Amino acid sequence: MILKSLFKKILNSKQSESLLIGLPKNHRLYCIGDIHGRLDLLEEVHQKIASDALNFNGIKILVYLGDYVDRGVHSKQVVDCLLGNSFSDFEKVFLLGNHEQVLLQFLRNKDPSVAHDWFRFGGLSTLVSYDVKVQGIPTSKDLERLRIEFREKLSAAHLGFFENLVLNYEIGGYFFVHAGVKPKVKLKRQRPEDMLWIREEFLNSDVFHGRVIVHGHSVTDEPEISHNRIGIDTGAYASGRLTCAVFEDAGCRFL
Repeated sequence: MILKSLFKKILNSKQSESLLIGLPKNHRLYCIGDIHGRLDLLEEVHQKIASDALNFNGIKILVYLGDYVDRGVHSKQVVDCLLGNSFSDFEKVFLLGNHEQVLLQFLRNKDPSVAHDWFRFGGLSTLVSYDVKVQGIPTSKDLERLRIEFREKLSAAHLGFFENLVLNYEIGGYFFVHAGVKPKVKLKRQRPEDMLWIREEFLNSDVFHGRVIVHGHSVTDEPEISHNRIGIDTGAYASGRLTCAVFEDAGCRFL
């Protein structure tokens, strides 16, 4: 497995005296990176997971790293898919991404800057997927109409999905989070803004955080593996490649 040599390096470090390694026995965890409205890729990855897990009789976990919406044309349909009854024998964990955070801010906040920020990085495609009427580039006069219409089109189930997303998930030697963590801050003391938005300070850090951080948010051509983090956002919206990492024991592989 790819991560066996990684964990050997961690075990040899001075920071690993009480380190938890890999997953608990008889567990397998599938982790999916940023989807961004690509229903086609999500369905394809789901099929691969179902096939891969078919003969595994242990505890199965499915973690989604956030950013389900925006950019791609099927944000609503992605949420429909995630709310479906597939993988009923899995424990499912849905993390909050920065794009879902801003979507909720748009629903709750009349500050025009929130709307314009959201529209700038893909929010209009989400509105269109919910059949909200978007005509050209919205002006400040259009914002309240768009907000009201989105609230009307957003079902209670979808609103509940967005409102109940979690910031992180810990198991074994891993800490799953959307963007990353602030170096030299204990995992239990991480700020939501860092877990949702951090980039360079986290990506460029060699600090080991007590657990291997598994994250999305920062796009790379291939999954990135280092001694302290695993990044799996391969830019599905533009690249057509949605990555799923599979964790079992002290190993990691990719679908």
